[in-house]
Amino acid sequence: MTDDVLIGFSEQPEFLRLDRANRHGLVAGATGTGKTVTLQILAQGLSDAGVPVFAADVKGDLSGIAAIGAPNEKMLARAASMNLTLNPAAAPTVFWDLFGEQGHPLRATVSEMGPLLISRMLELNDVQEGVLTVVFRAADDEGLLLLDLKDLQAALTFASDNASALGAKYGNVSPATVATIQRKLLVLEDQGGAGLFGEPALQLSDLMRTDGSGRGYVNILAANKLIASPRLYATFLLWLMSELFEELPEVGDPEKPRLAFFFDEAHLLFRDAPKPLLEKVEQVVRLIRSKGVGVYFVTQNPADIPEAVLGQLGNRIQHALRAYTPTEQKGLKAASNSFRANPKFETAEAIQGLGVGEALVSVLDERGAPTVVQKTLVRPPVSRLGPITAAERTAIMAQSPVRGLYDTAQDRESAFEKLQARAAAAQAPAEAPASGSPWNPGPAPAPRPKAAPKPRASNRQSMGEAFTKSLLRQAGSTIARELMRGIMGGLKKR
Repeated sequence: MTDDVLIGFSEQPEFLRLDRANRHGLVAGATGTGKTVTLQILAQGLSDAGVPVFAADVKGDLSGIAAIGAPNEKMLARAASMNLTLNPAAAPTVFWDLFGEQGHPLRATVSEMGPLLISRMLELNDVQEGVLTVVFRAADDEGLLLLDLKDLQAALTFASDNASALGAKYGNVSPATVATIQRKLLVLEDQGGAGLFGEPALQLSDLMRTDGSGRGYVNILAANKLIASPRLYATFLLWLMSELFEELPEVGDPEKPRLAFFFDEAHLLFRDAPKPLLEKVEQVVRLIRSKGVGVYFVTQNPADIPEAVLGQLGNRIQHALRAYTPTEQKGLKAASNSFRANPKFETAEAIQGLGVGEALVSVLDERGAPTVVQKTLVRPPVSRLGPITAAERTAIMAQSPVRGLYDTAQDRESAFEKLQARAAAAQAPAEAPASGSPWNPGPAPAPRPKAAPKPRASNRQSMGEAFTKSLLRQAGSTIARELMRGIMGGLKKR
């Protein structure tokens, strides 16, 4: 167990202080400059210090942290130049995958995700987001559980068929707008997003485990396929960060973080994000450090991060940047201005002249103030440099502490199943009562005798007919209760 995390060497060793690691950080640099190796070093150093880590593996290289390193001559020479002895070791690792292919499945319920983040995921405009919020609110008021996408589709179908009744209570609901949302949900399903929603939902405690020797588990999210759907990738990680904020108790500034959260390709979170969402992200980043969580954004350029968020990132590691275009020059200026200047060199020139595996480093000292920026040679990792094999991944998953907890999906009774069962039991449409809400209309009158129904062209009942008939006969929800939503619009667990 170590007191701090060794990043590398300048004129002296450069450490990330554990008691300042919850003050967040930034790892930036152009492609091929060594950001992934730096992330690997930080993750394993925090793990060795007993801090659980969550990180997205966009390229697949980070998976090597789960295997014992085999240093080559170049790595050994670098270590020798630092007077550093490499002791090859692997970090305890748990692999996760939203698609359930390269790790344990990661799921959230629709209610937990909430209308704001789902709107972001589906790229809805303000009007469409408003309609989706009405659907969530109506379902919440009546205690209808929205667990997976078929529950949400069912609720949208009902909203379309009963637009006037819902509009009178919650605001205008346009069937055309509902249809647009449903089409976008189909696109999400085609991208594999259906696997994200459902149960068993992730328990945050399973991301905060330590092994028998006290080392924190490194939770690796396989994101090489997920990154092809950037909105889905960014929204899921934002949801996870907001869940940590909602769920964890206040701890102030602990001796070491309870969890370190690495957000790779962080520019995807902020690209085209509406102002209300940016404000909520800023609020979460500002307040989550008191929950003992350190958030580290990994991106190519500091200019990718809004100023309000960038100002919250106290620990900074800047790899080389190129500045050939006006946009790149703007990013270079933003990067150089974010450091506490060192009189021995000009920061902007130093950033452009860095080699692979070199970085400018400024971390928070014991007083919480940023140190003077230093040119630093990043230390080599002790775990494998490069990805593990499929067979190695399978073997690690077989020994995982969460093996069997999430691997089989569950489909308990929720909104879709309840309404479908009532629809199947309904033999004839009931007259609408004079009072009651459209979601919970109250007791239905006794059916009147009538002639046998005419044969249907098809014996398959449409979803709209099924839900309309069943909801008009609904005698009252047995699980009706007021639900609370958190800062990101998701269901607040209690």
